[in-house]
Amino acid sequence: MNVLKAVSLKILSTLMFAVMGAQVRYLEGIFPVGQVAFFRSLFALIPLLVFFALRGELGRAFKTKHPSAHLIRGVFSITGTFCTFAALARIPIGDFTAIAFVAPLITVVFAATMLKETVHAYRWGAVVAGFGGVMLMLSPYFQSHAAVTSSAIAGIAFAFANAISGGGATIQIRQITQTETTAAILTYMTLIVMGAALLTLPFGWIAPATWEHWVLLIGIGVAGGLGQMTFTESYRYAPASFLAPFDYTAMLWAYLLGYWIFAEVATPWVLLGAVIIAASGIFVILRERYLGLKRLRDMPVAAIGAMADHEPDPDAPVTALAQAPMHKAS
Repeated sequence: MNVLKAVSLKILSTLMFAVMGAQVRYLEGIFPVGQVAFFRSLFALIPLLVFFALRGELGRAFKTKHPSAHLIRGVFSITGTFCTFAALARIPIGDFTAIAFVAPLITVVFAATMLKETVHAYRWGAVVAGFGGVMLMLSPYFQSHAAVTSSAIAGIAFAFANAISGGGATIQIRQITQTETTAAILTYMTLIVMGAALLTLPFGWIAPATWEHWVLLIGIGVAGGLGQMTFTESYRYAPASFLAPFDYTAMLWAYLLGYWIFAEVATPWVLLGAVIIAASGIFVILRERYLGLKRLRDMPVAAIGAMADHEPDPDAPVTALAQAPMHKAS
């Protein structure tokens, strides 16, 4: 375990994803969402494959036992990617990022309703508090008639759709990681999103008119790919549940980039709401870690000896939850 290296890589990954979002925001919807999604996937795939090759995992990146599971995961990724880019074209990057972190709370709801997991009052309380933070954060939109535009409403709706997609993806990832490698999940996810985005080509793609547009479109993919690389690499040096709270540094980057590039100043209500959302999400993550450790303590010795090779530590039950925000960001 190398805490400094793990935390540095994790924070760098959140910065890269924030830079990706800022570039999407900067384009202001000039290009169709499908076109932006295609560039994001294409130029993210290149550094990802190089990364897997350097780690000796290139063969595993295309090896799968359940192609249909990747297709289901791809549907969540397509939905999340398209909704992310549509939302960023309409609302401040800080607001979008805060709403995106509702995903872990939505995962709790899905786990209780779809997987029939037992969810006690602690986590339900965190869910309620988190959604209360969302309402508080969105209150400025409804206090001023000038802020309640059709574009803003659409942006908020797309942001929530992305969060819901992220929560659903986490549930699906909990199942697919039992048989599929991380390299395969990331590779097929990117290929499926790229293929779906390419299908939108006949519906009005626009040729980049300036070098700046080319740089931004390519930069969106490169930043996303680098974010995924550093995100994945960070888990080689520390447990998932230890690193998960650092995902929320993305809010800091989002507000700083929003202020620096777009002069977007968050109101006190927005900041307070974001803090509540982050606190609720971190509580859920820490609660998952506690339950995972408790399950391990209660597990018979024989059962521990029979655990799968890819699940060697008590942090394994929360790995998918910890990874959810980044898979949703793109």
